[in-house]
Amino acid sequence: MDLNKYCPEKVMSAEAAVENIRNGHRVFIGTGCGEPQHVIRAMVEDQRLQDILAYQMLSSTFADYIDDPTFFRRFALKLFFISTSMRQAAFEGKIDYVPTYLSQIPKLFSSQRIGLDVALVQVSPPDRFGYCSLGVSVDITRAGMENAKTVIAQVNPRMPRTWGDSFVHVDNLDAIVVHEEPLVESPPVFKDEDVAARIGFYVSQLVDDGATLQIGFGHLPNAILKYLDGKKDLGLHTQLITDGMLPLFEKNVITNRKKTLLADRVVASLCMGTRRIYDYVDNNPFFYFRSSEFVNDPTVIARNDNLVSISSALEVDLTGQVCTDSMGYRFYSGIGDQVDFLRGSSMSRGGFSIIALPSTAQKGRVSRIVPHLSEGAGVATTRGDVNFVITEYGIAELQGKGIYQRVMELSQIAHPRFREELVDFAKSRHYIFHDQLPPSSQDLLFLEEYKSTLKLSNGKTVEFRPLLPSDEFSYRNFFYSLQEETIYFRFFYRIKSFSHEMAQRQWASVDYHRNMSIIGLVQKGGHKEIMAIGSYAEDKESQAEVAFVVREDFQGLGVGTALLEILERIAKKNGYRAFVASVLAENPAMIRVFKKRYPKANITEGGGEMRVEMPFNPASPETSDGSEV
Repeated sequence: MDLNKYCPEKVMSAEAAVENIRNGHRVFIGTGCGEPQHVIRAMVEDQRLQDILAYQMLSSTFADYIDDPTFFRRFALKLFFISTSMRQAAFEGKIDYVPTYLSQIPKLFSSQRIGLDVALVQVSPPDRFGYCSLGVSVDITRAGMENAKTVIAQVNPRMPRTWGDSFVHVDNLDAIVVHEEPLVESPPVFKDEDVAARIGFYVSQLVDDGATLQIGFGHLPNAILKYLDGKKDLGLHTQLITDGMLPLFEKNVITNRKKTLLADRVVASLCMGTRRIYDYVDNNPFFYFRSSEFVNDPTVIARNDNLVSISSALEVDLTGQVCTDSMGYRFYSGIGDQVDFLRGSSMSRGGFSIIALPSTAQKGRVSRIVPHLSEGAGVATTRGDVNFVITEYGIAELQGKGIYQRVMELSQIAHPRFREELVDFAKSRHYIFHDQLPPSSQDLLFLEEYKSTLKLSNGKTVEFRPLLPSDEFSYRNFFYSLQEETIYFRFFYRIKSFSHEMAQRQWASVDYHRNMSIIGLVQKGGHKEIMAIGSYAEDKESQAEVAFVVREDFQGLGVGTALLEILERIAKKNGYRAFVASVLAENPAMIRVFKKRYPKANITEGGGEMRVEMPFNPASPETSDGSEV
């Protein structure tokens, strides 16, 4: 469509277009990389304009003026999210932050809670039917435009045409400024690649093939995407599209085939990155852009089965409270989409949320897992909304757990330097037992190689991993699920209760070298429960004592044999050359397990108890045939 022929009265210069703005007007500005830079500059440079309230989601062009004192005498900026370029201005109190959930901003406009006089937006050139596209910025831009009395649009040939609810007809534009310029670019950057790699490793353990992802604002969530490139048929329902997703698109990792809402299409409302991603979404029906009240509505999000929300945070306290928008009293970013997606993922069938953050800030001087949120810090996400928290030191699972367990889960993924301090604080606040030992101060990434799975003949899969201090309550439940005879065979006397003190003696001080405990877990509903445990502890130099117990309904399926093999493999790495075990004469099944793996075992008997000495065979098999206990 030739705009000069169809609506010549609307086509004008930016200077003429901003004459529609009057003193005291409330002006909406298009979001992020979709903002109309040329028109914004014309508005700011129009010296007649005074007392303008400017509302925007993510701001870039205004950053050019924040050091000009005359600018703030004429303009008041109200931002729903503080971008990196506006952060210093926020610290200095030059802008006003409006905290709100992203899904609710459009309603603020439509209800006139925030009235709008003028909207400045950027669109693609119209097609032959007169439809322009909002391109990379549909989000709250559509609502801002629809609820403003006057719409001024910059038509930029470099704005991509995106599919979905992005189209606006030229008849609905009041003033049109044709001006070509590069879009704002916002390449994702995360400086510590080692931290991103470790966090990405843990995230990849939780994300299954076929899951639908949401990736939150921030550099870290995008930095870890590359570590999901081994997955298959991932889907995407997210607020923001970035360059970090390009490799997953190009490698056909994100296919959207398994999505239950709008299958085969990426659902998003905003795109921020470089020209590469803008060109990729341009006229690409793989992408379906909708406004924020749809994309971020928790009830819509929940219509995606297996929705995994991945977002970041500034700090998390020991009870699970999350701060995302402020560093103490200094406003830093915004609430954004985190709460919307955490709640949507919790309602999704098979869905859950992940909050990922580095364990430290300020070059390692400050822990991001904190005893309590900093004074002045805002609680964006409540204790009740948090599921998984991941740092480069591991995964903490908080959902459904009490304060004691949360303290132990979170302290063991804090930086080792801060773990004892966190536990000491928790003791002083009576969050945990006064005699609770702190988690190991080691970097336990090496424990990941000790994880394995075993498919059983009953169709279930057992996940084996090292026992952690935070497993105390899970192990307690396991103990009480055992029959009295099973407990007697393991402990040699009839234990009636499993106290916290006993747990401390048995497993709280595992060092993962001289002593090791491996648990077996099976899925039950939406969580995993312990059904077996195997341990070794140093008996004397180069020799360790081994013992294990398997719940009755999993005996005879090869679980004990698998535990023995795993423990031997770990023991060898730590310099041991033999196991020893004490077995009651009434427990011949255990003797069979030992003799099967160690045919040359030396067995001596005395007082109803047998001592089994089992030298390792360097050529012994590493896998079980599943035919024994």
